[in-house]
Amino acid sequence: MASTPNTSLVLKSGTSWADAWQRCLAVAPEAFQEDRVLNLWGTSWRADGRALPATSPVDGSPVAGPPRLDGATAQQAVRASLDRHRAWRHVPLPERRARVAATLDALTEHRELLALLLVWEIGKPWRLAQADVDRAIDGVRWYVDGIEPMVEGRSPLDGPVSNIASWNYPMSVLVHAMLVQALAGNAVIAKAPTDGGVACLTLACALAAREGIPVTLVSGSGGELSEALVRAPEIGCVSFVGGRDTGAAVATAVADLGKRHILEQEGLNTWGVWNYTDWDALTAVVPKLFDYGKQRCTAYPRFVVQRTLFDEFLAAYLPAVRTLRIGHPLAVENPDDPFPALDFGPVINAAKAKELDDQVAEAISRGAVPLHRGKLSDTRFLPGQDTSAYVQPVTLLNPPPSSPLHHAEPFGPVDTIVLVDTEAELLAAMNASNGALVATLSTDDEATYTRLAPQIRAFKLGRGKPRSRGDRDELFGGLGASWRGAFVGGELLVRAVTQGPAEERLPGNFPEYQLVP
Repeated sequence: MASTPNTSLVLKSGTSWADAWQRCLAVAPEAFQEDRVLNLWGTSWRADGRALPATSPVDGSPVAGPPRLDGATAQQAVRASLDRHRAWRHVPLPERRARVAATLDALTEHRELLALLLVWEIGKPWRLAQADVDRAIDGVRWYVDGIEPMVEGRSPLDGPVSNIASWNYPMSVLVHAMLVQALAGNAVIAKAPTDGGVACLTLACALAAREGIPVTLVSGSGGELSEALVRAPEIGCVSFVGGRDTGAAVATAVADLGKRHILEQEGLNTWGVWNYTDWDALTAVVPKLFDYGKQRCTAYPRFVVQRTLFDEFLAAYLPAVRTLRIGHPLAVENPDDPFPALDFGPVINAAKAKELDDQVAEAISRGAVPLHRGKLSDTRFLPGQDTSAYVQPVTLLNPPPSSPLHHAEPFGPVDTIVLVDTEAELLAAMNASNGALVATLSTDDEATYTRLAPQIRAFKLGRGKPRSRGDRDELFGGLGASWRGAFVGGELLVRAVTQGPAEERLPGNFPEYQLVP
């Protein structure tokens, strides 16, 4: 699909994909070739695997695709990582700290290139792409500065940590975790996300590998590589971030093998409104909830609203959602203008956009009421660009129980509202997905919040304010089906990837117990 012509916009100078690619070739020629990225295993960058074609969600133009390995080669990579792990775990902590710190310095030096790759590969607006890079750097630096007491009396795992993560936060989730795992004494393996981010991740791993961090980076289908990256006896821990269907398969495998695991899975994060009057505060926060088109594990796609407050809720909500700024993340009036200030750009690909559009249309056909639908003409595009991965913000009232939008996270800019009349209905609607990572309850009465909050099945709960993964010493996990295995964040991330006393019970959500710190 081509955009409505807008001759007033041009691509910001120096930000084309070709510009970014040439910079990658100059910065890390060992990891990039003219036509592809390489896999990294056994200390060498390798032109193995079949490089798949890929397109940018920004405008449908070609970008680097993941070079997919077969299962047998992945097994070789895992065995090579174990060899590196056995050496790295004996490297003294001061040296590990120095190498991770040097990696952070290199990431800082190439911060803008990493962010530009995120814009093209996964469609993040510039502000959010920079924030993703900065959170990775600042978060790991916090661990570098305070790692000694976290590892005192603990030792690295028996094998490397295998990281399988979704595409939406390659730096602040995946690279952050990998560097902390290495700081704690483990070799690390990462599977490049299939849907986007492979070039950014390749550059970050190249910078880490230069400093001697024992990192392995491979690409491939989850089904074909799971035998190596999840089930292989060499693996000391599996760290997974993704959907519930894939997470359930990983959970079954690691439970059968008794393997250490950290499995972050999706949940329907909800925002409840009950006996509430501070509507200005709600109006102010609504645009922030649409950051990156709600393609975040801590996004809030569901509002559960007391029926008698619905008119006041809409009066606060609708003006806010109409202010959202959407479009091509690099489109400006003049080539040297600053990057555009956007709330979000495209979703991850055209297939996801069609899925969301189809779900919205089906929900409306079965009784959902459309309260807001953004217009393509209000969006900032380059003349003639492909816009098939863009989804305008949509708000639906009462999606039918048969719709996926009723019970699952849409992972896109689609809000749903459910009306309730009693506290029991409020709690049932807020707990619709059997566990969530975050939730918020807006209520004026502190006693009401105190009474209802313990009954909301979310790991983090806010009163009138959104919650997030958090940084540095803030813990993170999930309740119910949204999490399996060890909780992370702060000291818990280090504990999850190290061995302590034989009788230790890690905080987490395990088949045999649940321990909340």
